[in-house]
Parts: sequence; C-alpha cells; structure tokens
Amino acid sequence: MTPLPFWQLLVALIGLLIGMRMLSWWAWNALSISGVGLWSRAKRASGLRKLADALAARQPRLYAWLARRFSIESFTGLPLTLMLLFAAYLLVLGGGLLEDLFEDDELTQLDQAINVALNVLRDPAFLNLFGWITSLANNETLSAITLVSIGFLWAHGRKIYIPGLLLSILGSQAITWLGKFAIARDRPDFLTFATAASPSFPSAHATGAIAVYGFIAYAIARDLAGVRRRFELAYWAAALIGLIAFSRVILSVHFASDIAAGLMVGAFWLLAGFALTEYLRERTAEA
Repeated sequence: MTPLPFWQLLVALIGLLIGMRMLSWWAWNALSISGVGLWSRAKRASGLRKLADALAARQPRLYAWLARRFSIESFTGLPLTLMLLFAAYLLVLGGGLLEDLFEDDELTQLDQAINVALNVLRDPAFLNLFGWITSLANNETLSAITLVSIGFLWAHGRKIYIPGLLLSILGSQAITWLGKFAIARDRPDFLTFATAASPSFPSAHATGAIAVYGFIAYAIARDLAGVRRRFELAYWAAALIGLIAFSRVILSVHFASDIAAGLMVGAFWLLAGFALTEYLRERTAEA
C-alpha cells in the first residue's frame, strides 16, 4: 500500500486537531450548561426531596454518609466520588482488555489489521515528524521535564503539588513495567526506522505521557483564571498526549491495545495524583 503524500497527511492532521478543538469547545460548553441545570433541577425535585427525607428519618447514618459523598462543598464529597467512580471504570475496562488479550485471538487479529492499515500514513517525512513527537515521551525527556517541573513548583511555593506529581509518575511507571515483563507480549513487526527492546504491553510512552503532561496541565490550570484559558490548556495537553500515543502505533513499535492499556494505567494514576493533591490542598486550607 503506497503512503499518501506528506503534505496531504500534514493538512489532514492539522484539520483534525482544529476540528476536534472546535467540537471539544462546543461539548465543554454544552456539558457545563446542562450539568448545572440538571444539578439544580435534581436539588429542587420534590420526589427526590421526599426520598431523602425518608432516608434521613429511617437511616440517619447512611443518609449522612451519602450526603457527604455528594456534597460539592468539599473535595472529599462529589469530586472524590466522581474520581473513584471513574477509577473503578478504568479498572473494569483494563480487566476486560487483559481478558481479551489472553483469551481472545480477535484482539490480536484486530491489532495486526490496524498496524497494516496504517501503512497508508507511513510516508517517510510523516514518520520523521512522529519520530520527533514520540521522543517527547522517552525516559530521558520525561525525567528532565519532571525535574524541571518539581523545581518550578518548589520555587513558586507550590510544593503541595509535588507528592501528587510523583505519585502519578511513579505509580503508573511501576505498574507499566511490572505488566510488561509479567505479560511479556511481543512487539509488532518493525515496519519503520523505530525499534524497541522491552515487551510491548502496555505502552510506557502512553503511560508516561498522560501521567506527566496530564499532571503538569492540571497543576497549571488549577489556579488559572478564566474558563477559556483552562479549556485551551486541557485540550492541547490532551492533543499532545494523543499524538504521542498515536506515534507509537504509526511507528509500528506498539499495537493499538498496548496504547489503550497504557492510557488506562496512566489515567488511573493521574486520578490518584489529583486526589492526593486536592486532599493536601484542603488540609492546608483548613489548618
């Protein structure tokens, strides 16, 4: 299969990023408006109010516990509840992916089919671009970025973010490398200039990208004024993570399922880093 010309691929990539950015901004606004409206209507609903009053009368301890879980006044309320639910969802997805990997040949066949189909994108100049992108998540780059980030956080009096950053990175990398050697999945055939020696599943580049760049984006956006500025930071950080993850597939050093697993592991530990940071912020504010 002959690859498409570089300029066509580059224009398509830029168009995709801009189109996704416009769609994401629309979704961001729609969810913000609908979320506030639904929450307000839920609080005013007479049926829910009666149910809550009945539960408070019959099971006061359970009602108090649920009230704390859904409180928006504290991080340990609704924000932590949503984080825990999403973390549990990631665990279920990861468990299903592992089960498919060990018990179902269809996942392997799909991975191989995707790898072959991507030949249409493997123009040499386009591969060189993604070779540079993938280098943004190698061990040396991520280590340097982490050390610089810790230095900035320390210098700007935001030391409280450092434990969460370290938890996100070290936790995700520990699980990733344990998984690599425990599962010992072979890499795909190397169809480009890129090679790798370690086992394939999950992708350490995908894990490291979401853990490091995701937490840095959060640390910057956490106290950033303006919804639009926070959105732009979140979107372009997500775009960078997505490009790094995709680079591993187009360079034929990972299967698509390796990338999916790496992103799940990274997202789980990123949530853990968020939770630790928000807990420490709340404790500091109360002191």
